[in-house]
Amino acid sequence: MKASHDMPREKLIELGSRALTNSELIAILLRTGSNEMDVLELSQELLKKFGTLTRLLAADLSEISSIKGIGPAKAVTLKAALEIGNRVFKEIASTTKTALRDPESVYYLCHDMTLLEEEAVRIISLDSKLKLSGYETVSLGTIDSSLLHPREVFKSAIKKAAAAIIVVHNHPSGDPTPSSEDIKITEKLSDAGKIIGIKLLDHVIIGKGKYYSFSASKSFDVLEVQHAITRESYGTYKTAR
Repeated sequence: MKASHDMPREKLIELGSRALTNSELIAILLRTGSNEMDVLELSQELLKKFGTLTRLLAADLSEISSIKGIGPAKAVTLKAALEIGNRVFKEIASTTKTALRDPESVYYLCHDMTLLEEEAVRIISLDSKLKLSGYETVSLGTIDSSLLHPREVFKSAIKKAAAAIIVVHNHPSGDPTPSSEDIKITEKLSDAGKIIGIKLLDHVIIGKGKYYSFSASKSFDVLEVQHAITRESYGTYKTAR
């Protein structure tokens, strides 16, 4: 007979949710296994296929339910639970005065944009100490310098009396290398910010597992930026004054 701490539900009750692995948490959501695998083995198989929770969140119902032992009901439960987690993260980020010190912090704030299937532009408003004042999506679809007007970009920043903004948009292809249009947009918004008095601190392009920062003039792999030396060498933001 298994010890209680070897069973996910009982382990959570005894030790708390933080003590559980990702596969154990998923096992609780799945509730039951299949004829070939117990519930923990099934959850491990699920993670093995998708690799990360982020990729599992990005998967559609048909992809999840295609795994043997996971039907529509289990797939729906997983999608709902992961989406709740995603919304909680965004809610906390939008209501907490988080300081954004470098491109890495911007990536993790906006990592959900890696899941979008079309291009979107998000504007992050910051106070003079680089603390988050709020953010909002101002454009969906193909990003064109002739269509993205500075008025729309700076509108919410002006309302929030922001000292600076960071523009973030995604490349659904996964490659964050800036296009000629991206460069034109950055130059246009930088010039407009100087006139308005709200600094364009950075333009960050979100890709799959990597991103590009205009302030650093460099692409970063997500694993690479976890090293302090890399963060200090490239793109650390200076306080907006």
